[in-house]
Amino acid sequence: MKLCQPPTQTTWSQIVNDFWDLWNFPDCIGANDGKHVMVKAPPNSSSKHSFSVVLLALVDTHYKFTFVDIGSYGRYSGGGIFAHSKLVKYLETHLGILEDKQLPGTSCLTPHVIVGDEAFPLKTYLMIPYPTLQSKGDSKKSIFNYWLSRARRVMENAFGILSQKFQIYQRTLYSLLDNADNIIFATCILHNYLRDQGIGLSDMGSSANVQSNITKIPNQGGSAHQSAFEVRDKFKQFFNSLSGSVPWQNEGV
Repeated sequence: MKLCQPPTQTTWSQIVNDFWDLWNFPDCIGANDGKHVMVKAPPNSSSKHSFSVVLLALVDTHYKFTFVDIGSYGRYSGGGIFAHSKLVKYLETHLGILEDKQLPGTSCLTPHVIVGDEAFPLKTYLMIPYPTLQSKGDSKKSIFNYWLSRARRVMENAFGILSQKFQIYQRTLYSLLDNADNIIFATCILHNYLRDQGIGLSDMGSSANVQSNITKIPNQGGSAHQSAFEVRDKFKQFFNSLSGSVPWQNEGV
C-alpha cells in the first residue's frame, strides 16, 4: 500500500469536517472503491497474456487520493481482493487514531468510517448501502442510502477525473506488472498535485466513454458482524432525525 499524502490526526480531523460540511456525512474519513486496470505484457515478455492490476483507493472530499493499494491479486478470487489488501489491513489497525465521536447534535457515539458501495463487505469502519430489496419498501433505509450515495460521489468523480486526464486509462497498458504498479501510483500522485494546483478538469468530470480500461472490481462478499449492522443503524437513525427527512423531494431526484 502507498500513502499519497501521509495522514496525521490533524489531516483526519480536517477530512471529517469536510465530509460533514460539504456532503453532510458525519464522522467520515474517506470514500473507498476499487478498479481493474488492464495491463498487456510487452512484446519482449515471455507471456503474451493480458493481466489485471487492481487499484484500491481511499479519497477525500477534494477528489484527492489519500491511500492507494495497487497489485495484481491474481491468486485471489473477486471476493478475496479487498479482504487480502493492504488497505483493509491498514484500516483495521489505524482507524483508532481518531476516537469514537458523537454524531452531530446527539449523544450517540460511533466509530469513524469510510463509505463504499455494495461491492464491499459491511464493517464497523466501512458503511455500505442497505440492499435494494430492503430499502425499496423502507423509507428510513432509503434515506440512509441517499446520504451514503451522495458522499460516495467523491470517489466516482476522482476516478472519472483520473481517467480523463491520463490516457493510459483509456487503453490497455503495455508494461511489466511491477512497472505498471509504479505507473499507476505516479498518476495518482500527479492527480493530487494537479488538484492542489487547481489545474486540470472540472470537479464533476464525466467518466463516460473514457474508462474503457478501468472496470469495477466484482462484489467482495463476506459476512458482517452484528456490531457492523449496529453502527449502520445508528447512522440510519441519525439521518432520519434530520429536518427534511426525504431529501430527494427537495432536490428533484
